[in-house]
Amino acid sequence: MIKVQAEDFDIGAALATLTAGKTHVGALASFVGLVRDIAGEHRIASMTLEHYPGMTERALAGIEAEARARWPLDDVLIVHRYGRLEPGDRIVLVATTSAHRDAAMNACHFLIDWLKTKAPFWKLEDGSGGAAWVAARDSDDDAAERWQTSPTAQKSPTST
Repeated sequence: MIKVQAEDFDIGAALATLTAGKTHVGALASFVGLVRDIAGEHRIASMTLEHYPGMTERALAGIEAEARARWPLDDVLIVHRYGRLEPGDRIVLVATTSAHRDAAMNACHFLIDWLKTKAPFWKLEDGSGGAAWVAARDSDDDAAERWQTSPTAQKSPTST
């Protein structure tokens, strides 16, 4: 399920809905992204996320489909906010369920890495250094790049 919304979300309620009545699910992995109050040397007062409705949902659906093709997932939830957000506000929730933890955890990690680099959101930070659009970071591209190889060969930092 994909939700692109301006409103905040309730993490507990979202995860409860995702797993309700699903006793075959053995693993739930989740990630919540928050607005930081600093970027480099500058304090951040707010961040405004922009997107193109329709295009964004299609891109997120493609990323979700890729995760489902790579791992045996029961369900996927992606909630991404847009609009003006302040430090401490929730930006994104990604959750995956599967019968087994490796699939849920690896898929969740993959989704976050690909959302960061492939989801069509534009971020404008406003703070002590003025307003500036956030540029793509090499470290985000490097994180996403590791998922270009065979999914069976990939291990997240949590795999053992």
